[in-house]
Amino acid sequence: MAAPEPTSEAAPRLRLAFMGTPAFAVPTLEAVHAASHEIACVYTQPPRPAGRGHKRRRSAVHESAERLGLAVRTPETFKDPETQRAFAALGCDAAVVAAYGLILPRAVLAAPRLGCLNVHPSLLPRWRGPAPIPRAIAAGDNETGVTIMRLDEGVDSGPILLMARAPIAPETTAGDLHDRLAELGARLMIEALDGVARGRLTPTPQPAEGASHAAKFDRAERRLDWRRPALALDRLTRALAPRPGAWIEIDGEAVRVLAARAVAGAGAPGTLLDAAFTVACGEGALELPRVQRPGRAAVAGAAYLRGARLAVGRVLASPCHATS
Repeated sequence: MAAPEPTSEAAPRLRLAFMGTPAFAVPTLEAVHAASHEIACVYTQPPRPAGRGHKRRRSAVHESAERLGLAVRTPETFKDPETQRAFAALGCDAAVVAAYGLILPRAVLAAPRLGCLNVHPSLLPRWRGPAPIPRAIAAGDNETGVTIMRLDEGVDSGPILLMARAPIAPETTAGDLHDRLAELGARLMIEALDGVARGRLTPTPQPAEGASHAAKFDRAERRLDWRRPALALDRLTRALAPRPGAWIEIDGEAVRVLAARAVAGAGAPGTLLDAAFTVACGEGALELPRVQRPGRAAVAGAAYLRGARLAVGRVLASPCHATS
């Protein structure tokens, strides 16, 4: 799993397919293109409805591929034999996969002679699944990283080629970590392609112990429960920032919490402790420096309190608790 030794030899030029969809995958696509590999085709998910108008929007990878002048395919699925045959007909040495979002069947995984190499933003086998970055922050992990693995038919269970670690600081948000790991993953993928092409990287099976699943956060899980420790709510808020965001309920309205920090304080859980929007938790207190009402601009927590006319001592609702 160590990086290959530096060499003065020219890096082998590979014929590749690239498979990715969101912004996380763009640095890897751009790095592979800059490394002068031949990208035979870019696969990405089809345009999806997005925004208030629900207009169909192309993926970040689609937009990047077009800027680079690359051919793009957008199949809805790879279950269709004709789609599988079209992929195999590209005659690729390898496929580079980064947050593609579609299941690749055995026929697709086996088509490139060097396999399908995936960049995953966690230290596998910890945080397999679709939401490894926010899960690592919410769990209080001190570090995470990027793993380059060869895909198999499991969920992020393939053998490891390379791995690089990255610290998680107490103030790190999911947005911060996303950008760092996207760049780290791009650099690591170039090393992996070179090592695999030269036969200098041996895939290592993932250890059986330490596996965990990184499920997406549903709406209920994103709601701050004042009965929990403030530190846990601080981590949850950072794990969901900048999107989709944690939220609280005030007078029947869902208010997004854009920033939060655990501070000293005590009181019955949910009690508003001061005009800076500090709320008592099960342990400690949580200050909310920035919030956003539905359809409104983000504002400072103190400004929100003034506008909403919430008095110190008010008890805010927790899940399954009525508002006082």
